[in-house]
Amino acid sequence: MAKKVVATLRTSSGKDFAKVIRMVRSEKTGAYTFKENIVPNDQVKDFLAKK
Repeated sequence: MAKKVVATLRTSSGKDFAKVIRMVRSEKTGAYTFKENIVPNDQVKDFLAKK
């Protein structure tokens, strides 16, 4: 799946987007999970600032 995402982001229309991976801690178990999203470049800081 990662290859498809990278290939899509490299097209001329995909240069305005970034794949962002954030580590989130579960309140129930305390284990860490990873959240992956594709967001526009201007919203990357907002996505990472969320809790």
